Formats: sequence, structure tokens, C-alpha cells
Amino acid sequence: MKVDIYSDIACPWCYIGKARFERALAAFPGADEVTVTFRPFQLDPTTPDASVPLYEYTDRKFGPGFRDKHAQVSQIAKGEGLEFRMDKTRAVNTFTAHRLLWLAGQEYGRDVQTTLKNTLLAGYFTEGADVGRPEDLVALAQRAGLDQARVAEFLAGDDGTAEVREELEHARALGVSAVPTFVFEDKYAVQGAQEASVFLQVLERVAQETAPSPVPGGGGDCADGACAV
Repeated sequence: MKVDIYSDIACPWCYIGKARFERALAAFPGADEVTVTFRPFQLDPTTPDASVPLYEYTDRKFGPGFRDKHAQVSQIAKGEGLEFRMDKTRAVNTFTAHRLLWLAGQEYGRDVQTTLKNTLLAGYFTEGADVGRPEDLVALAQRAGLDQARVAEFLAGDDGTAEVREELEHARALGVSAVPTFVFEDKYAVQGAQEASVFLQVLERVAQETAPSPVPGGGGDCADGACAV
């Protein structure tokens, strides 16, 4: 089963949704047959390239009352075993971090990309890392198993830029307007950080509906069709 997860590093619900989906996947009998790919999405492409404290950024944009929302989502994250330190978080444009995730998927595979995604989220929400700063990205990538020299070389160039822009445009074309959005088999879209039980139900349903049907009179499998979301 193919699952594409559209999400942003700067999205707290994406971190929570990832944790809940992974809990559901661990309970799903067919987990070994599920391939997960993280796709880019930017909640705010206008966020500056030079990082600023998150509270300072959201105070200017939404007013100080928005800190209550930070506190609420931090409490929900705690219930998923995630520690949010919004007082340390730095708001910054996430495009370069998405390029790095693209590199991980291309050269290291989906498992390493998943590890890197988690490392970037933890860096952003817990550790106060600047995920737009090459030096911080190199350190986080190395921790996730990527080669330090290769990452530094990659970030110094523009490889992956066109591809990430194309994927962002593809997300818009699909109608993805909020994240996280989970797309199963290019057919079924689930939006939001649903409870693990909901994700498990979706996995089971998609597995049933996409299971190959036996060919009458033979032992072969029928191919499944797919449609755009």
C-alpha cells in the first residue's frame, strides 16, 4: 500500500499526526507492505529565510492571544509522548528543509527520509534548531544517518529546488489546502491529525478495497485501477 503524507516541518499537527499514524501502522498486520513517502507542503511560504523566535513572529502576525493555541497543542502533543518547547522554537522558511527531505528520499530511501522527518520535527519543536540554517540542517541530517559532507554540498547548491517546487504545485493541484493530509493509494485522502484508531480503520479499509481479486478459473491477480484525489 502506498501512503503519501503531505506535511510541513513548521506544523505542530503534522508532528502529532505522524506519531498517531505510526502508532496505527504498528498495529496494522500489513505494515510491511506499506510504503510511506513524505511530500512537501508549506503552511506559510512567506515566512522569512532569517529565523526569528516563534512567539515574536506569531505575536506580530496573530496577536499575543495566539500563545494560548500554542499551549493547547503542546498539551495534546504531550499526550502523544512529544515535548513541544514553543518558547525555544524559531520561525523560518521551511523550503530548504523540504529540499533536504527530497535528497533523503532520492539517495537514502524512505526509511531514512522518515527518520530525517522526525529529526527535523524534533529539532524545530523541541530543540530550538533553525531548520532554515545550513549548519543546523547538516547536524540534524547527520544525526538521521545522512553523510555530513554530502548534505553540506547539496545545501550549497540548488539541486532539488525545481523538484520540490513541482511537488508543492502538485499538492495544490490535488486540492491539498491543509496539513497533515494522508493520501492512500492515490485514491483516498484523510486530512488532519486523526486518532490512531481512525488511521488503523483507514489502513484496514484500503487494504480490503485494494486487495487483488482472483481471476475466475485461474490463479492470477487482477490489477487495481487508480484515480486522482
